[in-house]
Order: sequence, then structure tokens, then C-alpha cells
Amino acid sequence: MADARSTPRAASPGSVGSIRLMGVPIRLHFTFVLLLIFLVVIGLDSNQSPGSYSLFILALIVSVLLHELGHAFISSLYGIRTLEIVMYPIGGTARLERPAKPGEEFWIALTGPLVNLLIAGSIFTVLYTQHKAVNLFAFEQPSDGNLADRIALSNLILAGFNLLPAFPMDGGRMLRALLSRIRSEYEATRIATWSGRMLAISMGLYGLVYLPMLAFVAFFIYLGAANEGAASRGRSLTQGIPVRAAMVTDFRTLSHGSTIGDAANLLLATSQQDFPVVHGDQVVGLLGRNALLRGMALEGSASYIAAHMEREYASISPDQDLSEILPLMSSAGACALVMQDDKLLGLLTSENLSQFLLLRSVGLQP
Repeated sequence: MADARSTPRAASPGSVGSIRLMGVPIRLHFTFVLLLIFLVVIGLDSNQSPGSYSLFILALIVSVLLHELGHAFISSLYGIRTLEIVMYPIGGTARLERPAKPGEEFWIALTGPLVNLLIAGSIFTVLYTQHKAVNLFAFEQPSDGNLADRIALSNLILAGFNLLPAFPMDGGRMLRALLSRIRSEYEATRIATWSGRMLAISMGLYGLVYLPMLAFVAFFIYLGAANEGAASRGRSLTQGIPVRAAMVTDFRTLSHGSTIGDAANLLLATSQQDFPVVHGDQVVGLLGRNALLRGMALEGSASYIAAHMEREYASISPDQDLSEILPLMSSAGACALVMQDDKLLGLLTSENLSQFLLLRSVGLQP
């Protein structure tokens, strides 16, 4: 596990903006922004007022956020930190610090739909106390008068959609958790992701004929299932393997007093992209390729690397299980320092980890 100074995490590719709720960064994927624009456009032709439609869209976003925060809350009870929540067209995705165990995953996954059912139930209860009948066909003729009905029905749809037993929906995660009791984690994931891909293909074919927007959603379902399948394959290949088996041991370092020019020369002379910065025997920072180029562009080759290096860097133990490190290394260009008793032993980079996984997959690594 990364230590206390390894808190920074690269944002998910394609995400924009960031706010924090309950200490968790909330980001919007650019496709979610496109979806919001699309919803606003189609809402212009409805019988409801702009204010009512805006409230409906806002309620949908809040419902999805509460759904994901429910996941984050239960995850925290199991000691799993939520690194970020990214909003996609198919809903939010909570990225966890480590994969949940089957028993943990079942309850974490179930919490999200339960939050939506609770929201819907609360609205229905209020309508009942006011002696108002629930309009189950509110979406057919949306108006200011059935705003509450549509919010409640939307939460029912969110809960039902997420309970489908297919990845990347919560039902798929619950299915994997149950299957993991009788099958390996990889086999359980394979079944759940196969279900997700079949669902996506069915939705996509139907959407191409009748509802193009459904095909758009199906694409993200298929992509999510495929990504989870690849991640599960990576975990199966690294389970029980220590970090020291995959780390780079032939590496170069930079001294605290080195210049950007010195770092650039070392970048050209080696295949290394990230350089630990040391002061004597102590590691004081990490200089990556992007930071090096940024420093060169802003202040020139004579500037010192101390002004551009990362002082908060990921640090992992050489004996830690490699499968636990995969989430930390999921971003392209990620680099972690392998240290023991404050002594630098090696580097673990996303590129080297990919090569290790490739060799493991063809049986060329123990």
C-alpha cells in the first residue's frame, strides 16, 4: 500500500473539473458533459418550464452522486479509500484504492441501488401523505406538476438498471461476489463481464434501430465490461507475486542540486522516464518526464530540478503483493518508488508492469 505521502493520484483520462464531497474528488467525464447538453436540448421542446426541467436534471445528477457516495461510505467502513468518482453517461464510477474482497464487494455494490430506492421511497411517501396518486406515466407528458413523480421514477430506473447482473453495473459486481464463493476471482469476473458484453451488444443493436441514445450508452457498458475483464486478468497474473519481482533495479538518480539540463541529458542517455531525486542517501522527490519538459519550457536548462520535482510521491514496499498495487499503477506514466526502511531499492512504472504482465501471460516469468 502506498504510504501517507503517496496521496496524489492522476485524474482519470477524459475527465474535466473537480469538486470534493466527503473528501472524495468528483470529476465529470467529457462524455457526461455532452450528455447534459443533449438532455438540455431535448428538454426545450417539453411542456415544462425551464426552471422545472433544470431542477429535474439537477435531481438526476444529485441522485447519481448520492448513489456513488453510498458506495464510498460503505467502502470506508471496510477501510477502502475512494480515490475519485467520475461521472459517465451510464452513471458514476467510484475508483477504489484497492479491489474489494467478495464479501465486501457485494455490500458495497448493493448500497448504491439501495440509495436510489430510498430516494424514490421517500418521494412516494411524501406524495402519499399529501393524498396524491403517483403518476407512473409522468415521462410520457412531463410537466411542472409531475416533477416529483419523474424524480422518483428516475431513481427506480437507476436502481433497476444498476441491479442488472452484468458488468459494469452493480448487479454484475454482486454476481461476481457470489460466484467468487465457488469459482476463482478471474472466472467469476469472466462470467460477469461476458454478461455485460452481451447486454451491451443487445442494447446497441436495439438502439441503432429504435433509439440511438441507447447505442451510446451500450458502448460505455461494453467498454466498462472489457476494462474490468482486463483488470481481473492483471490481478490473476500478479496474485501472490511481490513487487520486487517486477521492479526496475537498474536505474539512475539525480542529486538535489542538479539542473534541468542535467536531467535532460540523463533522459536522452537512458530509457528512463522518471528519476528519483536524492540528497545524500535520502530520497527527497521524484522528477518525471513531463515535469522536466515543463521546467525546461518555463525556466530553461539552468534552473534547478528542486523547483520542479514532486515532493509527494508514491512509495511502496518490495514485499507488497503486486496485485494490490495495480490500481495505483493504472494511469499511463505512473511511477512508484520501491523503498524499504527509507532505502531506495527500485522503481515500479506502468510501462515495466505492462511488460511484466505480458511475460507472465506467456509463461516467461515465475
